Amino acid sequence: MSDRVVRIGGASGFWGDSAIATPQLVHAGQVDYLTFDYLAELTMSILSRNRAKNPASGYADDFVEVAMRGVLREVAARGIKVLSNAGGMNPRACGDALRKLAAEQGVALKVAVVEGDDLMPRLGAIRDANVRDLHDGRALPARLLSANAYFGAWPIVQALAQGAQVVITGRCVDSALPLAALIHEFGWAMHEHDLLAAGSLAGHLIECGPQATGGLFTDWEQVPGWENIGYPVLECHADGSFVITKPEGTGGLVTPATVAEQMLYEIGDPRAYLLPDVTCDFSGVRLTQAAAQRVHVQGACGGAPSDQYKVSATHADAWRCVINVTFVGGRAEAKAERTAQAVLARTRQMMRASGFADYRRVYQEVIGTEALYGPHSRVPRAREVILRLVVEHEDAKALEFISNEIASAGVSWAPGLASLGGGRPRAIPIVRLFSFMWPKREVPATLAIDGGESILAAAPAAPATPASALAARPRFDTTTSALPARSSYADLPPLGQSDLVEVPLERIAHGRSGDKGDSVNIGIIARDPKWLPVLREQLSAERVHAYFAHLVKGPVQRFDVPGIHAFNFLLLAALDGGGMASPRSDPLGKGFAQMLLDISVQVPRASLVD
Repeated sequence: MSDRVVRIGGASGFWGDSAIATPQLVHAGQVDYLTFDYLAELTMSILSRNRAKNPASGYADDFVEVAMRGVLREVAARGIKVLSNAGGMNPRACGDALRKLAAEQGVALKVAVVEGDDLMPRLGAIRDANVRDLHDGRALPARLLSANAYFGAWPIVQALAQGAQVVITGRCVDSALPLAALIHEFGWAMHEHDLLAAGSLAGHLIECGPQATGGLFTDWEQVPGWENIGYPVLECHADGSFVITKPEGTGGLVTPATVAEQMLYEIGDPRAYLLPDVTCDFSGVRLTQAAAQRVHVQGACGGAPSDQYKVSATHADAWRCVINVTFVGGRAEAKAERTAQAVLARTRQMMRASGFADYRRVYQEVIGTEALYGPHSRVPRAREVILRLVVEHEDAKALEFISNEIASAGVSWAPGLASLGGGRPRAIPIVRLFSFMWPKREVPATLAIDGGESILAAAPAAPATPASALAARPRFDTTTSALPARSSYADLPPLGQSDLVEVPLERIAHGRSGDKGDSVNIGIIARDPKWLPVLREQLSAERVHAYFAHLVKGPVQRFDVPGIHAFNFLLLAALDGGGMASPRSDPLGKGFAQMLLDISVQVPRASLVD
């Protein structure tokens, strides 16, 4: 097998990521590929509204004007290939904008555009199929803002095969960008599922930029150089193994712990992580510190993918005002609560007098009192708080009353009202997510390269797998996703009961959390394998559910991840709608792991001594 190394830099984790990433990777990363991820689920609705206002818009313009403008000549001269889902709702316009920039700079650039993920033209057929939301079973809303299938790597692979140096897509799976590069470079077949799973893991680790190189790390005090944090670089081999690192001389930290936190970020069952090209099993992945700032990754397994694409649709759902008012002084929390009562009572009277219905919803937090911790708050009384008051109504005009009246609190009510954050609030539309599955055969991708356009054939179907080959693959079962005992924690020794001492979970584990729609996952990684019996016995799904009972309305599941000495928790219906639909101050679940790390566990006193 070839010992050639393909280097891929992860230059963007979301629309609005830092401008330092691209020049850092181009000038110091020694990369063959740059990949840019821009599209969170609800970003598509924002881009859809932008395109409705301006047909030439609807894409992540940061990609052209911020990421590429200053480095385009060097990228072209060095033959660095660029893969990006910056196309959003208008990939063709994004491609045109990049070609225009290349022409301005006198750069010859072959740009490919992948389209076909936008299912709004098929909305009639989708309604006829009576699709239901994957998470709560509700029917398709009456009016959608967007509906986009998550494409995989195959269309990008076809573009690279036709000589494209830049490939711009609409909605595609984040990890598919690096995976496509590896399929193209190493000639992996679409039925080589272990290799596809390894490439998908590589892509997953860099899809959020520096989250794998020290960003959001539990032990954040140990991470140097935040002002120049290094963006991730993959060094990939044909056998599916790879090293994750960062450009020399940059800040950040690359260790098995920083990489493990990102590995579990925003996935559910690590044994059955469903992607368009492959079903991944990350439970046996192993992370090894190969050298300073270099972690070697291997052990991903894969199975056949589904014959359907996941589709994320968005729809408007009423209007919202978000109010933030700062209070200072004694009994600050009581001041905030009484102010909320007063402004709600006053505006309800005004709304009734004008013929408006009551608020559809009122949500209140007093930030500074550990409101998200609920019954676990440790703040007896606060002298400086922020009232976060969120009101919703079917009619935007009804919200004008509270938008105007909240300012009067500055002279009417509590002493120590210090500021109205952001000035008078305005009504904003609430956007909700609706996810469903749709047959791949009904979503053909199209590829346009320098004026030519073609409809792409589907990815080759995987050949039948002999029973003998399946028997040799004990760690992945595409039917049950079951793991034998040797790859789980079923045989861990019980925890001894003598001389126990109580410590916070953070003493023995790292953690990170993130959202998927209205759900949250929390990855908990043992700082040392010796702590696994403690985590298994004391951090059950039931205990996690009880701890977050004030926030989580659905069940909690726990999954073993033996390869990295971890557990992954999936908390359903945990975010009060999630994303832009959630009224909470933490709508994406970023704080859940931090809250859980405060929970107490009992460990043998002797085990605390290294």
